[in-house]
Amino acid sequence: MSLDDPQEARFANIAAEIHQSYSGSDDGEWADSPFAWIRSMPSRTVGAIGEKLVSAWCLELGLDVVRSPDREADRLISGNRVEIKFSTRWQNGEYRFQQIRNQDYEFLFALGLSPFAVHAWLIPKEVLLEHVIGRMGQHTGAGASDTDWLAVRAGEEPDWLQPCGGDLSAASEVLLRLERPNRRLLRR
Repeated sequence: MSLDDPQEARFANIAAEIHQSYSGSDDGEWADSPFAWIRSMPSRTVGAIGEKLVSAWCLELGLDVVRSPDREADRLISGNRVEIKFSTRWQNGEYRFQQIRNQDYEFLFALGLSPFAVHAWLIPKEVLLEHVIGRMGQHTGAGASDTDWLAVRAGEEPDWLQPCGGDLSAASEVLLRLERPNRRLLRR
């Protein structure tokens, strides 16, 4: 489209003004972020990107990472079945990890990206069963209870989530304690 026509140029200006009302107030924060490109991807692609980010980072930490042989978990990390959930920071400052299901995995890895910060938590499934699964329903229409979600504001995590990570350094410490399957991750 050529914007040489005054009507088309005005229409483009109107569209730009309306776009601002739909843009999040934090869009400017993301402008120079190394993660900004992720926000423009379709949600299904964003999930795959999160899995690739976590896998590559775990490999950098020296952990064994392979794709899960089934759809019940995303990866096997040091032999442990891990489901990966990914969220960019929402306008209200929270990360929202969605579509949490009671499937066959031992840990849920929740990766959250802000414009210039990375947060992560490796949550044992038994902790999810106690605090999230069946308690934080994502879809509540007609009493649906097949998926849950976890909303987390970094630095304000509930007590039960704090031992699971937080910033990237804390999450790497938790990951490096990850042992072969059926051993306790978090020693209390």
